[in-house]
Amino acid sequence: MAYTRKNVSKLTRTERRRFVDALLEVKRRGEYDEFVRTHIAYNTPDGESGLRTAHMAPSFLPWHRKLLLELERALRRVDESVTVPYWDWTRDRSATSLPWTADLLGGNGRNGDRQVMTGPFAHRAGHWTIKESVTDVKFLTRDLGRARDPIALPTHDDLEKALADPVYDTAPWDSTVTKGFRNNLEGWGTGRGSPSWRNHNRVHRWVGGVMLGGASVNDPVFWLHHSFVDLQWTRWRQRHSDHRYLPDRPPAAGNAQHGRIVARHEKMPPWNMTPDELEDMSEIYQYG
Repeated sequence: MAYTRKNVSKLTRTERRRFVDALLEVKRRGEYDEFVRTHIAYNTPDGESGLRTAHMAPSFLPWHRKLLLELERALRRVDESVTVPYWDWTRDRSATSLPWTADLLGGNGRNGDRQVMTGPFAHRAGHWTIKESVTDVKFLTRDLGRARDPIALPTHDDLEKALADPVYDTAPWDSTVTKGFRNNLEGWGTGRGSPSWRNHNRVHRWVGGVMLGGASVNDPVFWLHHSFVDLQWTRWRQRHSDHRYLPDRPPAAGNAQHGRIVARHEKMPPWNMTPDELEDMSEIYQYG
């Protein structure tokens, strides 16, 4: 029977506690840092050579869906009642709303070093030392809303623009495409600075701190954010049921994207699964 991922605003106090406790236990066992390492290893931008799977490519959605599933399985090995909730950033939009409460993810970082001082993932609580990163910082950092250069979370209209596009993705299958659901949701826009960050990317920028780089998994909000992003793929498929993941075939030899992206029926590293196999998860989980 499929289990349900709930809106974080609908969790009971007991559900919040069990989710937090399961995350802390996965961290204590050393499993959590494996997820951080995986995201760092596959965070290849399209300006570099080689295969891209996690970002700036069609497989952005199935790749993160699989990563989310693996984390969820680790949590459920600790407590089978736990699922990964989603944070609807079009509704819960302030630095003091959920999920930024002391009994869940804790709040904003302090002035100066942006260290998170509240909640169960604060370094001073003793359970959340950052061990895998691209910097030497050992504590969780956040800069919610970017006080010095304010940025707003995406709106319902921003998200709707992505959902309304019936085509999953288009050539050249990278961060430069201006049409297609995938990049409108992932959020690589034209220009520089704030206007170029949309939807998924803008949320990472709004949270700030460790959420800005390849080690963004170090902030537990990563999972709530990507659970909501994953929900959008589900909604898009429901709305455009006659459209599928693209490309359906690998780019031909001689094409600049040959060997650099994953087609629908190709295996997606580091897992032995294809995007096609990850399109319909209704037998495993649903959204409430």
